[in-house]
Amino acid sequence: MAQNLQLTQFLNKVVLITGAAGGIGRAVARALLETGAIVCLGDVNTDGCEETVQPYLEKNKSAKHLIYALDVTNASSVKGFVDIVVATFGRIDCAFNNAGILSGSKPLADVDEIEYDKVVDIDMKGIFLCLKYEIPAMINTGDKGVIVNTSSTLGIVGDKLSAAYIAAKHGVVGLTRAAAMDYADQNIRVNALAPGLTQTAMTEHWLADPKYQGPLLSNIPMKRPAMPEEMVGMTLFLLSDASSYITGHVMTVDGGMTMQLKSKLRSEY
Repeated sequence: MAQNLQLTQFLNKVVLITGAAGGIGRAVARALLETGAIVCLGDVNTDGCEETVQPYLEKNKSAKHLIYALDVTNASSVKGFVDIVVATFGRIDCAFNNAGILSGSKPLADVDEIEYDKVVDIDMKGIFLCLKYEIPAMINTGDKGVIVNTSSTLGIVGDKLSAAYIAAKHGVVGLTRAAAMDYADQNIRVNALAPGLTQTAMTEHWLADPKYQGPLLSNIPMKRPAMPEEMVGMTLFLLSDASSYITGHVMTVDGGMTMQLKSKLRSEY
């Protein structure tokens, strides 16, 4: 029988979140704090993580949480985060690997190696390192674990002027499927969230510029960007027992964007 998404199931679950200082990571962290989960927030911006948890702490000063200065491109930093979570709370039940950056808007041949390496290191290598250390911790401290990696609709389709980002986010999809295959028989589920255009600090410069805003929204049937809070439902679903028979899957939350692109493609042939 299918299990419903009961938010009470997150009570006292230990959830690790990267990129928790803002945007989608902040929205998911706050939602999990509301459920009574033990939320462990990792980000280079620890002040932003403090702001993430502050509204909840004002209501519940005894809420259990942890903030860690995390560099997802550094193996020692990622291992340190996982180790301190396990040392403090005894286990990791769930992980939302969400840290990422955007690339500059330029054709592939104009992307310099430094920029490419930075985007791929944060957006893809960061996911690899998180998986590398989270999975053994889950296996060693519990009988199951659930991981959600943030990819993008650009991890599924292509677009102009975003070569490094597209490469990295396609890589996240590959890592998700590889990890899902490797650890399914050890009760570790790994899925990916593929958000469409979402209104965050990273995208506000595009959305505020009419030159970019019009073309971006024209590819979205709903004609608007998502708010970070609109990614919470799917993320919690994938982290919950309601998705207990789903692994290696990429869930798009994009206002119909990829559907429209596929429809356009079919109409051209």
